[in-house]
Amino acid sequence: MYDVLVAEVKKGSSRWIKSKRAALRSFRWQDGYAAFSVSQSNLASVQRYIAGQKEHHRRKSFQEELIQFLRKHGVEYDERYVWT
Repeated sequence: MYDVLVAEVKKGSSRWIKSKRAALRSFRWQDGYAAFSVSQSNLASVQRYIAGQKEHHRRKSFQEELIQFLRKHGVEYDERYVWT
């Protein structure tokens, strides 16, 4: 069920992004997804994270950050399936 929802979100947002300017016509989402909820009390922190994400990922890869996040919050995972 979530796979279908995420596929639709990616498809719709890709069309929208590509329609905004010619330089974005080659835009493509990465394979896979991860989704997390955020409480209202953490909204400002998440907004700051998003604003600085490009710089942040120069120091720590998305993969490193995701594994650290999963471990921090006690989410069980099998690394064989995280990157497929």
